[in-house]
Parts: sequence; structure tokens; C-alpha cells
Amino acid sequence: MKDGDLILITDMQNVYTAGQPWACLDTEGVARRIAGLCEKAEACRKDVRTAITVFLPPTDPHGTWKDYNVHYADINENVWMNELVDDIKPLAQKYKVYAKSVYSSMKIPALREAAQQSGRVVLTGVVAECCVLFTALDLIDLGSRLVYLTDACSGFTKEKEAATELVLQGLSPLHCQLMTTGEYESE
Repeated sequence: MKDGDLILITDMQNVYTAGQPWACLDTEGVARRIAGLCEKAEACRKDVRTAITVFLPPTDPHGTWKDYNVHYADINENVWMNELVDDIKPLAQKYKVYAKSVYSSMKIPALREAAQQSGRVVLTGVVAECCVLFTALDLIDLGSRLVYLTDACSGFTKEKEAATELVLQGLSPLHCQLMTTGEYESE
């Protein structure tokens, strides 16, 4: 953990928890590790900023997003599914929460600016092979240095998680460093 880092918590919402339509492998474990990481950053009094995103359906969809809204109307309209998971809710009282209606968090101007002002962006959350990966690729295009926390990101399957990590490893060490939360906390 270094001064100037930005911890980005991506879409830790109930729809990704066990038993839900878009369940990821370890959303609950990831949430606990993220919460612990944020507590440690506060306790260490490091100059580490934190931001949270939530994915919400587009209100004025274009192209295939129109189909998305129709196909997933039951999820889109379910308030509980779109809420943050319990372990992340307290963090939303401390840190800014940004809503997005696309996969990449870097489409949010304030987050893009925060990323450009950070020494590194530490990626966490779900879905590893979707929103987290899209955000990582946009961050690379911005010239940001990334830390991808392998045990603080979760995907739909082990194979998809592994494929995401393989893509990001191909960019290492210039753009992206893969670590566990323990390795990150102890640097």
C-alpha cells in the first residue's frame, strides 16, 4: 500500500452474490477482503483514496443497451439487487459512490480525473471479466499504473477469472501488477 493510491471498488452489488442471477464465485469473500483493506488503509494513515461504483441500467439506452434493459428488466427494477452488499455499505458512508450505466468506470469524468491524479489505481470488485477488465483497459489507455488484486476481484467462473488475469499479466509489469490483498497491504 503506497501513498497516492486510489482503491476502486467496482460494482459490489447484491445481484452478484451467491444464489442471485449474476452470482460471481466469491462476492462475499471479496467484499470482506475489500472492507478489511479499506480499514487497514485508514489505520495506517496512508494517503490512499477510495471510490465505489455501482452499475445501474441506462435510462436512455442506445443500440444493444435497449435490448439489455428489456432482457434484464426484472433485475433492473429490483432495488435490493442493485444495492451494495452489506460489507461494502459502511464504506459508502465514507467514500464517494458513482453510478455508471456502462462497463468501464473510467467513463465517469470525476473518476477518470482521480485516476490520472493517483500514483496507482488498485482494482477490486466484480465482474472480473467484464466491468473490472473494461476499467483496467481504459486505465491503461489513460496511462495509469494498475494493481489488480486477484483475491479482491471475482468473476463468473474460475476459467473466466484466469483468462482475465492472463490478459492483465500480458501487460505486466509496465501497466499492471497482479497481487493479493496481503501482498498489497505489506508493500
